[in-house]
Amino acid sequence: MIRTEALDRLPVRTAVPALERALDDRGVAVLCAPPGTGKTTLVPLVLAGLTGDGPVRRVVVAEPRRIAARAAARRMAWLLGERPGGRVGFTVRGERVVGPDTVVEVVTTGVLLQRLQRDQELAGVDVVIIDECHERHLDADTVAAFLLDVREAIRPDLRLVAASATTDAEGWARLLGDAPVVEAEGVSYPVEVVWAPPARPVKPPHGMRVDPALLTHVAATVRRALGEREGDVLCFLPGVGEIARVAGQLAGVDAEVLQVHGRAPAAVQDAVLAGSSGVRRVVLATSVAESSLTVPGVRVVVDSGLAREPRTDHARGLSALTTVRASQAAGRQRAGRAGREAAGAVYRCWDRAEDGRLARFPAPEIKVADLAAFALQAACWGDPEASSLALLDPPPAGAMAAAREVLGAIGAVDAAGRVTGRGVRMSRLGLHPRLARALLDGAAEVGARRAAEVVALLSEEPPREYGDDLAAALRTARRGQDGYAGRWKQEVRRLSNQVDGAGSGTGAGSGTGTGTGTGAVPGTGAGSRSGSGAGAAPGTSAGSGSGEGRSDDAVVGLVAALAFPERVARARGEGAFLMVSGTGAELGDSSRLRSAPWLAVAVADRPAHAASARVRLAAVVDEGTALLAAGQLRVRGEEVRWADGDVVARSVDRVGAVELAVRPLKQPDPELVRGALLEGLEREGLRLLRWSRDSEQLRLRLAFLHRVVGAPWPDVSDGALLADPGAWLEPELSRARRRADLGRIDAGQALRRLLPWATGEAVRLDELAPERIEVPSGSRIRIEYGGEQPVLAVKLQELFGLAETPRVAGVPVLVHLLSPAGRPAAVTADLASFWQDGYKAVRAELRGRYPKHPWPEDPATVQATRYTSARLKRS
Repeated sequence: MIRTEALDRLPVRTAVPALERALDDRGVAVLCAPPGTGKTTLVPLVLAGLTGDGPVRRVVVAEPRRIAARAAARRMAWLLGERPGGRVGFTVRGERVVGPDTVVEVVTTGVLLQRLQRDQELAGVDVVIIDECHERHLDADTVAAFLLDVREAIRPDLRLVAASATTDAEGWARLLGDAPVVEAEGVSYPVEVVWAPPARPVKPPHGMRVDPALLTHVAATVRRALGEREGDVLCFLPGVGEIARVAGQLAGVDAEVLQVHGRAPAAVQDAVLAGSSGVRRVVLATSVAESSLTVPGVRVVVDSGLAREPRTDHARGLSALTTVRASQAAGRQRAGRAGREAAGAVYRCWDRAEDGRLARFPAPEIKVADLAAFALQAACWGDPEASSLALLDPPPAGAMAAAREVLGAIGAVDAAGRVTGRGVRMSRLGLHPRLARALLDGAAEVGARRAAEVVALLSEEPPREYGDDLAAALRTARRGQDGYAGRWKQEVRRLSNQVDGAGSGTGAGSGTGTGTGTGAVPGTGAGSRSGSGAGAAPGTSAGSGSGEGRSDDAVVGLVAALAFPERVARARGEGAFLMVSGTGAELGDSSRLRSAPWLAVAVADRPAHAASARVRLAAVVDEGTALLAAGQLRVRGEEVRWADGDVVARSVDRVGAVELAVRPLKQPDPELVRGALLEGLEREGLRLLRWSRDSEQLRLRLAFLHRVVGAPWPDVSDGALLADPGAWLEPELSRARRRADLGRIDAGQALRRLLPWATGEAVRLDELAPERIEVPSGSRIRIEYGGEQPVLAVKLQELFGLAETPRVAGVPVLVHLLSPAGRPAAVTADLASFWQDGYKAVRAELRGRYPKHPWPEDPATVQATRYTSARLKRS
């Protein structure tokens, strides 16, 4: 029986007629409705014709998370007086609850993405609603782009709604072809903001780390809220680990403490969403509770101010979720949870002054995440460059290039970027492409079941208490009875069936999307060439492996290395390793893996200010397995380079940055040596050459003429000289073999090769920029060319009688007038003005200090001299 009264209370009902008109007229619409208005539950039922007299339509609702998909389906089924699986059903990874009468199906965006790849027409579907599109998850952006392609090319009748509580409505409207924006008014209750910063500063988050002092403060704030307010408390924390720690610190509170996150068992999620049974509750949740879900009974929100977002470090080949400050938009969403049913309060665990410095919106996932899975989806769609996809933000070129390189290395795309049959099979496994490669090639080596066991561990990182040894974590998961072990066993069955079923990916709920939402799904290192090409692991045929006779350690190490070949690492000291990508890695002091000769690193991050990555999950491998997995990174050949301040010439057998065998080269290729010497000049600069004072002065003179006169006088800056070393350092450079040979090259003689000899201007060097100028005393004084103006430093008495300032290439020199002791007395670029105005003051100050030298009242009438008055008289 339809619960009409509950449906009528939903505020979004007033906006439904406008939404229906927009869809009738344009086929697309943007729906903006605050949390709690019923946009996720009432709108699909109305558009499906289940609450009125309208025609029955098949509606698919795409949610960003499994917990939201289940909750939305159950809520809609309850409103219809049914159970899920009737007219309303849902499909998430590993679970499908639909029936022959299902009209509204709620799916995750990942499932819808897989469905679109198998059936671009979405046969039988009339309306698609992309819910919570403001969160800018990569799957949701990709689904929207694909659906717009479908509408334009083959299904103009397909109706599309982008729905969100808070979003860039104008941006989505433009993306959907100037779609109408329909706004619904919400019933919101006032929410009081209580600023509750820690008493003492806490360390900012980095990587996955959160300062324990902040978690202690959050727990204390929850206790404070319980004492000051009525109702249930919803506390937002960045991840599962932080939820567990805060839960431990809340032991003994007079309330039921519940934990809600994507990994929580469905029974726990259902209990939280069902509401209180009379006992006060504290719900510790990740960002899954920001939107899509209503937690009944909540009157108070405690916000840690932190969130988790994917980040990719292409330079180090590391990618994982990282802890960041939550955006202002997220803060508003979280606070709104306290005012869904009555007036409430939000305790924000940061200072009010910090709030204005927070980012306005979370970063779009397409801007920061690993794009290998997205690139594979785009290639399967027929647009490898993703250039024609309608996206709010284009993918970064560098991240796409790195993603395509990985796809090419694992055989998912061909040289032109087109998807291969192997790539299509990978895309349908519902895994990151790296894990798909490990599953397919690992199954060929060790059998489908054992490969699936390891890949399931990698697709959802095990709890910290499982330890950092991947093989030990496998054994723990096999015998475990916790929520993680249950999900792991379910995923192992799914993956085993996928491989045994030739990877068709057509089973119920097989799609999972790009999978960038776990710390175990890494990105690509810059320049990675990992993989085994387009086929299975070397020396095998697909499906040939059984894994019998191999230990768990051997199987786990092989599959992990196949997934992350550039993270294979060799020991270089107790607990320290070097990955083939060139990144250093270190194990914790208590790790049992510290004595391993080789590791396959599955999960790592880099702490703040640390030179090496921190290994969080790895497996022991032997050298043969390491070389099998990372074989395409192996290089043998001569290596001549600049290292440790000199030319190093060696014959090297290496896999990536890890050197397997090295011996010195006695007769290296001269061109390679020349390249190494140039590398040394670029690194350490031209100081490697021999620079005498005259050489340095010549360079300054030429730089002055290039700046003042221009062509044909050469540019002698470091950049210009290193850009064309052959023009001035040959033939000495080609004859050099080591650093010492560079030190014998006379830089001044080399620079003279750059003078404009061909035009005849070279002979004017001393005329235009002389080394020295003869002054009235007869002395030839050196000119310094290092500043904006040439500088002439000369004793004042030597310039008597000189009325005009000397010029060099038309530029007046800056005269530093010195005392008889050679100390600065005055500086001028206008001698005439100095004799008239400044000389008297200098004379008055210095003639008593230097009485033996001439200090005439009128220097213009006195002979210039470098001698004392007495010697001048004798001469």
